[in-house]
Amino acid sequence: MGQGGGAAGQGAGGFTSLIPIILMFVIFYFLLIRPQQKKAKEHREMISRVKKGDRIVTSGGLHGRVTAVTDSTLTVEIADRVRVKIARGNISQVVQSSSPPQDNKKSKTNS
Repeated sequence: MGQGGGAAGQGAGGFTSLIPIILMFVIFYFLLIRPQQKKAKEHREMISRVKKGDRIVTSGGLHGRVTAVTDSTLTVEIADRVRVKIARGNISQVVQSSSPPQDNKKSKTNS
């Protein structure tokens, strides 16, 4: 009879020993996995917005200006008459977008 009561106690103890493991998984998810997914999503959006004339930095550290855009590649001018073709995924950051700058005529005339 004493053994039957012990078996019921072990079942409840087994579940409670899983709680720390579950908590660790939840902590890892919110501290590591979720931010990494968010950063990857932002990178994909940045890559999709790259257009001709943008200044970019590649993951290899090359700085250049985008001269042509296709679905999977970009042609980047890294020096005068020196153009390289790179995969879109190799863009590290967009330094300067080719969109026209804000009109600052008022601030220049008031100075």
